[in-house]
Amino acid sequence: MRDRVFEYIKSVFVNVFKEIKVRSMQFIITFSFALIAFMGMLFVGFVLYDKFLQVTEQDMIFNFRQVLEEVNLNFEYYIKDMIYISNTISNQLSVGEDFPNSKLLDQMNVILNSKDDIVTIAVFSDKGELLLATPFSKLKAGSNVQNQNWFNLALENFGNYYFSPPHVQDLFEGQRSWVISLSRGVTFERKGRRMNGVLLLDMNFRTIDRLCQMVNLGKRSYIYIIDSGGNMIYKPPQQLNHLELSRKNNMNFASHPDGSYLERINGEKRLVIVRTVAYTRWKIIGVSYMDELITTKKEVSRFIVFAVVLALFFVILSSVLIFKKIFRPMKRLEDCMKMIEKENFDVHLEVKGENEIAQLSRAFNLMVSKIKHLMSQIVLEEEQKRKSELSALQAQINPHFLYNTLDSIVWMAENGKMDEVIQMVTALARFFRISISKGKNIITVREELEYARSYLTIQKIRYKDKFRFEIQAQPEALECRTLKLILQPIIENSIYHGIENMVDEGFIKVSAQIVDNKLLYVVRDNGLGIKPEILKNILEYQTEGKRGSGIGIKNVHERIQLFFGKEYGLHIESELEVGTTVEIWLPIVKE
Repeated sequence: MRDRVFEYIKSVFVNVFKEIKVRSMQFIITFSFALIAFMGMLFVGFVLYDKFLQVTEQDMIFNFRQVLEEVNLNFEYYIKDMIYISNTISNQLSVGEDFPNSKLLDQMNVILNSKDDIVTIAVFSDKGELLLATPFSKLKAGSNVQNQNWFNLALENFGNYYFSPPHVQDLFEGQRSWVISLSRGVTFERKGRRMNGVLLLDMNFRTIDRLCQMVNLGKRSYIYIIDSGGNMIYKPPQQLNHLELSRKNNMNFASHPDGSYLERINGEKRLVIVRTVAYTRWKIIGVSYMDELITTKKEVSRFIVFAVVLALFFVILSSVLIFKKIFRPMKRLEDCMKMIEKENFDVHLEVKGENEIAQLSRAFNLMVSKIKHLMSQIVLEEEQKRKSELSALQAQINPHFLYNTLDSIVWMAENGKMDEVIQMVTALARFFRISISKGKNIITVREELEYARSYLTIQKIRYKDKFRFEIQAQPEALECRTLKLILQPIIENSIYHGIENMVDEGFIKVSAQIVDNKLLYVVRDNGLGIKPEILKNILEYQTEGKRGSGIGIKNVHERIQLFFGKEYGLHIESELEVGTTVEIWLPIVKE
């Protein structure tokens, strides 16, 4: 069978070499991939084998320890229950009526009937006299409890609990049971004086045997229980032919602290776990032989060898098929990349299937599409930027505004209003001087506000004091740098669209301040306001009129974002018949 496998693998290698020898790159990749995969599988196989054995051994130790913990917990629960019963009776003896009495006997009968693992409850005087017992109320002839270990130890260690080794209890008439006795010294009132005695609880040994039999152990694993003197409390009779439960060995474990120990006996490695049962000083000893892992080791090693050989075969076979399928679309991708290098973006890869090459082809097509889109977008944005800047420069001197202003000056001169002519000509001169600004796009806030003041002065005279205006600025904001010609279009809209058609006097307030580490212009008017449907998309289209400067709100907003980024620009709020507030946000620029 093994020879057939190797012959088949050899034939596969020969066919592979014939298939890929004309393609050196594919040969190198295939051979390297197969070699690396083989080495990797060997390494992983050895690591998994070693790790599996470690984990199996740890799991075996852990599971066995859990079994011992379960037995120990069951015993502790059982012992605590017996101690609780003895405490109940002891407390009743110490504070009850003159002893013995029917009330205490009734209580003992109730406990006995509710606990099937209690054989006898009895109270003796310190002289060995039976004072009260249930269900057996009479000692056998010749029985002397003063010869019993449990009786003497209870009196010697008054108040403490004493648990005897398993023994046959034949003190009472009609009783002969295999029990473990719990005894303790008690005090009670009898005939007007305090007396000492011994409380005895005989526990059925079958309960302990049942607790030990409930656990699931391995084929050769077993547990047994000894007391502090090395005496056997419980031993598994079905395993006696395989155990060396000598008293010397038991004494050795009786002095061991709780824990896990690995030892060798007769060349066999075994795990020994020691646990102490609370209140009793009993030791639960668990023994498990580690050679149970040998069968598992053989099975795992055979499986790993078979898996490595089979995996190597499939790696070699699949690598040939995969690389043949991969290299064809990779070559097409390479040709397309060369076309992109020659700045020919009219390329498109055919996409078939859902494999990685298809995803790469989709990504390539998407990349080409995005490059084309970004290039067209950059061209469009640069064109819009140039148009906006050109529009701003061209709109600095608007013929309609200049003609209307000159007509107003002529009219005032003909009517002899020389003071107003001087004021208007002075404002017009300042207006054009700041508008030109030596060809600069960036001016100070102080200059921009002066430009707005000149414009408002001219318009106020032209409209025959139809509105008032106010300009305020924080001192620290005046020296900040700003784009020029961003307030005038906003003020122009306030006049032409908000105040011109009002009956009452209009009011425009312009302010500049620093808020949240940003420069903020605010232009507020009490004009007619903007309709909600227009306000919603007001930054999407031009709002200037034929009489205006030619620079709309949209242009101002775009100029700011082109220069400083998308987080800056205009924010407009308006309410019909109340007025409009325009906020212009700019970064703080000192130079």
